Amino acid sequence: MEIWINPACSKCRAAVSLLDAEGAEYTVRRYLEEVPGEDEIREVLARLGLEPWDITRTREAVARELGVGQWPRDAAARDRWITALAEHPKLIQRPIITADDGTAVVGRTEEAVREALSRTGDA
Repeated sequence: MEIWINPACSKCRAAVSLLDAEGAEYTVRRYLEEVPGEDEIREVLARLGLEPWDITRTREAVARELGVGQWPRDAAARDRWITALAEHPKLIQRPIITADDGTAVVGRTEEAVREALSRTGDA
């Protein structure tokens, strides 16, 4: 299991604390430093079952600068969104937990983190 975090994020810290409390085995990825490429973002989106706009932090300053709030949310615009996430990783919602069963969750709640744990057999 891997968790994409920003250490400054309280939701990320809470998720890591819960994983630790449950004795889960995981790898931490500081995705602002080890930035995922477009292909990796596509893979994580497939694992999440979401579209890029579903994991975009639209209230970030860079999102406003780019005008993502006005971008179409359709198949034709999908690559534009993915490119923006790769070029501006601060836009990626966090934390993202990739489970051992090939799925992933956005672990912003305790329930979501526990869901990831249940998919790994560590719960």
